[in-house]
Amino acid sequence: MFSKSKINEPGAKPEDTAKPASSEAPRPSPAPDFKASAPKAKPPASVLSPDLHITGNLKTTGDIQVEGTVEGDIRAHLLTIGESATIKGEVTADDVVVNGRIVGRVRGLKVRLTATARVEGDIIHKTIAIESGAHFEGSVQRQDDPLTGNKTKPQGAAGAGGQPGGGGQAGGAKPAPQRGPQNG
Repeated sequence: MFSKSKINEPGAKPEDTAKPASSEAPRPSPAPDFKASAPKAKPPASVLSPDLHITGNLKTTGDIQVEGTVEGDIRAHLLTIGESATIKGEVTADDVVVNGRIVGRVRGLKVRLTATARVEGDIIHKTIAIESGAHFEGSVQRQDDPLTGNKTKPQGAAGAGGQPGGGGQAGGAKPAPQRGPQNG
């Protein structure tokens, strides 16, 4: 009725007797390799909902999607301004996508103003795209490194002149011909 099992034998491990068939599973170890790559996955963007009103600065190395109101400066990797969002302050990000309203300076390596964008302020960029229908009041300046604030290569206030679709309602986006002093 009762017999000795491998548990009492010297050198036997309790886990070997509990799961004799599963003792081979940990040896190939495909699961640890998968777990090692799991932390490299990009975390989702932080979303600020439409009913959220923030007074103060935001800073992250990740992504932010703003749907509410922010009164302060924002620094992020990818910043998406939703159609219902309003930002009053300076925006700095590697990639900036504006669908809503910004009152203040925009700095970004890639700046995109969609058809629903409303920007009142200067844009300092490396590359810019302005869709037809976007409203923009301010100056556009191209810099090789717009995130630092150093004026490495100022291109004047009309940097979007060579961009496809750079006209439209983006006030001041087309360069004026240089014919000497201008009156007016």
